Amino acid sequence: MIDNKHLRDNLDSVAEKLTKKQFKLDKEQYHALETKRKTLQSTTEQLQAQRNQSCKAIGVAKSKGEDTQTLMTEAQRIAKEMGTIEQELKAHQEKLQMFTLGIPNVPHDSVPEGACEADNVPVKTWSEPRTFDFPVKDHIDLTHDSGCIDFELGATLATSRFAVLRSEIALLNRALIQFMLDTHTQRFGYEEINTPVIVKSDALFGTGQMPKFHDDQFWLDDERELALIPTAEVTLTNLIRNNLLTQDQLPLKFCAHSLCFRKEAGSYGKDTRGILRMHQFEKIELVQITHPDTSYDALDELTSQAEYILEQLNLPYRRVALCTADLGFSAAKTYDLEVWIPSQNTYREISSCSNTEDFQARRMKARLKLPNKKNVLPHTLNGSGLAVGRTVLAILENHQESDGSITIPSALAPYMHGKTSILKKEPS
Repeated sequence: MIDNKHLRDNLDSVAEKLTKKQFKLDKEQYHALETKRKTLQSTTEQLQAQRNQSCKAIGVAKSKGEDTQTLMTEAQRIAKEMGTIEQELKAHQEKLQMFTLGIPNVPHDSVPEGACEADNVPVKTWSEPRTFDFPVKDHIDLTHDSGCIDFELGATLATSRFAVLRSEIALLNRALIQFMLDTHTQRFGYEEINTPVIVKSDALFGTGQMPKFHDDQFWLDDERELALIPTAEVTLTNLIRNNLLTQDQLPLKFCAHSLCFRKEAGSYGKDTRGILRMHQFEKIELVQITHPDTSYDALDELTSQAEYILEQLNLPYRRVALCTADLGFSAAKTYDLEVWIPSQNTYREISSCSNTEDFQARRMKARLKLPNKKNVLPHTLNGSGLAVGRTVLAILENHQESDGSITIPSALAPYMHGKTSILKKEPS
């Protein structure tokens, strides 16, 4: 959430920066809300002053043994009026807060300007895509005969965009989870966390999924107070909700494996083939809580840690700086990691690493106490390290062989029960 004082003092410049994010800030509505807030607050302060004077006058009159009935009547009138105004002020402040909760984060000055996804800027490419000397199959055709990815059964058990993983693909999925967790905890020093996959709506507000992405959530109750998490970013970041941190605690580095659930509202007809875009998927989430001065160094670090996983799996990828129009709601700056998908002859997103600066901390009321006893807001960062299903897809397609088998990357060998290849056809 944007600081309301900063918004008041810099309304025009904030509005201009948000246009680069394709968001039109309604300045007239904000002015009207702020003007009414100031009027109500001023009236409240005036009534408080009158109440204090009235109480003082009653005290003086009592000490002199004078009749206080008239003063008491006036005090009661002030108290009643003050109660009414305070309720109106509270309701108006909530309305103003809902307005500001709907304003996205302002893009960092280093974010490239652009009007759409095509304006994202590749900043790094790792490894050339493999040249195949046989017709490339996609992950669906590669697993069709074995039945190891069963979309029909997934739809029977749930609905479309669910799948059942079996046998060697289920093993590969589990191996990737363990490999990623071990790497991030043992090599990069993250604390492994296991959190609920059900959260209160307050947590979704805290990280910015609400109110904008209200329709993307799987709600569990009619009141829409409980939802399945769209990402463990929600639970990991909310670990510092309402906390007062100290500088010696930072950086906090959390990682978690979790199921994630998204309705993908508005994306029907897009990437519906295969496991690229599912309603339920698994992800290793990375979250860092940092001092404001070090958050952009942390963004580079976190992104490099996700890249390390791709490199260990020998998967060609590129790092892309998202342009202003493609930034997420909470992000001040984002790098996407895109892995090469041979069957599509293109790169597709497999991780998104973002610095939200103090945007989420303000919404969660998380604070940082500095040595000079001044309180500031910490910065929060998040990224996938990696999306597990898309990593399965990338391994299947990039490491396929002419006989339809899949060579297992050497980094995964310790987690694959000694298998160096899967989906081998038995000799007839």
